[in-house]
Amino acid sequence: MLNGIPPILSPELLDALYRMGHGDEILLADAHFPGDRLGRRVIRADGLKTPDLLNAILPLFPLDTFVDAPISMMEAVPGDALDPNVEAAYRTAIGQAGANADGPIERIERYAFYERAKGCFAIVITGEMAKYGNIILRKGLANI
Repeated sequence: MLNGIPPILSPELLDALYRMGHGDEILLADAHFPGDRLGRRVIRADGLKTPDLLNAILPLFPLDTFVDAPISMMEAVPGDALDPNVEAAYRTAIGQAGANADGPIERIERYAFYERAKGCFAIVITGEMAKYGNIILRKGLANI
């Protein structure tokens, strides 16, 4: 165990966060996401909710300040609707972690989101059951 490292972060997830460079992206995917089909590095975080992972990751992970929206989420498919509580829970976790909870969140069409996921450094399959509960974080530069 390491001091200051939340115990919900597995060694595999910590390794991915450490190895990511500026501009690399990580996807925290809901439990239904087809990660193994799309990702080259898939990390399991079964049973863990995305807000809890955001709280654990974001104090260690600088968001990219050189882009308009360092956070992206899937938009609802036509005829469906987003649950505003999902984004609200994510924004609360982002704020609790000390990041800009009011910053813009880019919304990406479903199949474009899948294409974007293919380029992510890692896909973390969580235990999140919320519909459209996928979120991509773009890594920035560490404050030194």
